[in-house]
Amino acid sequence: MKLGEPTLDQLRIFLAVAEHGSFGGAAKAQGRAVSAVSYGIAQLEAQLGLRLFAREGSRRPVLTAAGEGLLAEARAVADGVDALLAKARSLHAGQEPSLTLVIDVMVPGEITAHVLGEFRRIFPTCALTLRIEGLGAVAACLIEGGADLAIGGPVIGDQPALERQAVGEIDLIPVAAPSHPLARPGVGPGESRRHLQLVLTDRSPLTEGREFSVLSPLTWRLGDLGAKHSLLKEGLGWGNMPRAMVARDIASGALVELDLPEKPGAHYRLSALWRRDTRLGPAASWLVDAFRDGLGG
Repeated sequence: MKLGEPTLDQLRIFLAVAEHGSFGGAAKAQGRAVSAVSYGIAQLEAQLGLRLFAREGSRRPVLTAAGEGLLAEARAVADGVDALLAKARSLHAGQEPSLTLVIDVMVPGEITAHVLGEFRRIFPTCALTLRIEGLGAVAACLIEGGADLAIGGPVIGDQPALERQAVGEIDLIPVAAPSHPLARPGVGPGESRRHLQLVLTDRSPLTEGREFSVLSPLTWRLGDLGAKHSLLKEGLGWGNMPRAMVARDIASGALVELDLPEKPGAHYRLSALWRRDTRLGPAASWLVDAFRDGLGG
């Protein structure tokens, strides 16, 4: 048997009847006559060579086994067309069809999760690619053309190829395990230089060799902030961490905020960054504002 090709309108009628449980309910929801709904279902059944609803006498239409089997596919086709139309409307409005965002590893994960959750709700048709990088690697992603927008820190410095807009700052504080020698009261000047400091290293040649709050000549340089966090809790050294990331550890006693004479903690200023030869679209502009609100900038 040669099958016909159902129209999108026929599939939408099919879905409406299945959802509302009657031809009358589907007709009311779609703003058309009951006869048009009945005709649409009859045409769809003829195209597919299958009976989709059992509707003898005055009984309400009930999906047959074939109707049940085709319901998910019909819904997927209709949803796909709806997504296509939504994206087309977004493109007409100037919204970006896709966006690559790079976020500094220092940005608190709770803020990132909240902002991106809202982004998906407000811009469902914008395909977002997310990267998490540290220090100069954030700007390198922009300059090398692999990203459209970044939220990065002060180590990047002024780059003539980039525009910058301040969005806030986070506190970096020196911490160590409670068993560490620097965790005891009354640590004298210079004592921190005698102990291993765990330092986040820059994996990008853009700012290679730059130091950020490094006091000790004894260092372990790590490319991953999570690994640094784990080593600090094991008592293998001391180092600066975002306050938000270690707040629970300090509350539980797993880590101690150090009171060092040199006060190596810092305000880590964060900025939105993008290439000067590009213009931010609606989705990227929304992200800049959302991170500024989340970071208190």
